Amino acid sequence: MKKLIRITTVPVSLDKLLGNQLTFINQFYEVTAVSSDRKELKRIARKYGVKNHHVDMTRKISPFKDLVSVWYLYLFLRRQKPEMVHSHTPKAGIVGMMAGWLAGVPYRFHTVAGLPLMEAVGMRRKLLNGVERLTYRFATNVYPNSFELHNVILREQFCVSDKLKVLGQGSSNGIDTSFFGRDQISGEKLSKLRSKLGILPEDFVYIFVGRLVGDKGINELVCAFKKLNDKNTGRNLKLLLVGNLEKALDPLKKETTKEIEANHDILTVGFKDDVRPYFAISDALVFPSYREGFPNVVLQSLAMEVPAIVTNISGCSEIITQEHNGIIVPVKDESALQQAMERLLIEPLLYAHLKETSRKSVEPYEQKMLWEALLAEYRLVTGDGNT
Repeated sequence: MKKLIRITTVPVSLDKLLGNQLTFINQFYEVTAVSSDRKELKRIARKYGVKNHHVDMTRKISPFKDLVSVWYLYLFLRRQKPEMVHSHTPKAGIVGMMAGWLAGVPYRFHTVAGLPLMEAVGMRRKLLNGVERLTYRFATNVYPNSFELHNVILREQFCVSDKLKVLGQGSSNGIDTSFFGRDQISGEKLSKLRSKLGILPEDFVYIFVGRLVGDKGINELVCAFKKLNDKNTGRNLKLLLVGNLEKALDPLKKETTKEIEANHDILTVGFKDDVRPYFAISDALVFPSYREGFPNVVLQSLAMEVPAIVTNISGCSEIITQEHNGIIVPVKDESALQQAMERLLIEPLLYAHLKETSRKSVEPYEQKMLWEALLAEYRLVTGDGNT
């Protein structure tokens, strides 16, 4: 059986971005997961039944540490002699593609699921642009996980078009609608969760799922929610934040953090391994991110019959059709965000339509279809129909 190395910077990306895709592909190739955090990596590898190998990597810009990571990964690849290396996330991309090239791995794949550099300026932007171009140069194939991201890569001249391909309809892993469904969560569990969080039946709950950082639009979201709540719309409103507050990279404004802590209508629950119950007690997803590739959160929300308010960025604008399964607003536009949130309160017919169409709209992104497309791509590129 041919060897395939799947690389992410941190193990949680293996779990949340790929998950059971690892188990599926492991039926056809001998998969080894490579990431940092040895203990967590082993846990996730056991969870999905694949081999693992630990290499220290950092998400920060750190040239010396990155070269050390490249060296240790290079040594591992030289010993293993895999046919394929497939990286995800920016740092794992440059480390994995460079090490794979140095080690002579024939097929070097990199999936692009967003470009952090799009919010960078000055020398930082130039540096990140250079790293991105270098990553794609070392790769034999590059897979943007959305069509708009594909266009951005060409527009920025990061890569020649011959290397680029969007698999299926986009997304890194698709959506498992048999798992993300309201019928999977018992009424008793939802009742207990509402009681625990202090959410009343008449409350209208906006939910955000993801890292609580500036680039996710949390500063604008908290301000928009506060103003809408202060406006006295005649409804009891709650904002449910599901995700970790990150202070090291891209921290929130101090006033935003203070408002989150002081506002009793803003509920924070931290990172949750299973977000389905939180979607199930919510009425609308608000996802005002500045940049994405193809956000799984939006797919999950729609599959749970929760309409979404998103920004007009790659991925989001491909999943959401305006006033069909959600509402699209401009990036960093707090006023437009507030107006969209209010529309769901004061236009019941619109809200009912969005809710009715949400789940059906994710059918093109069914997970198994994406897995089959990835397997077909591996076989096509390697010229191997019998792995």
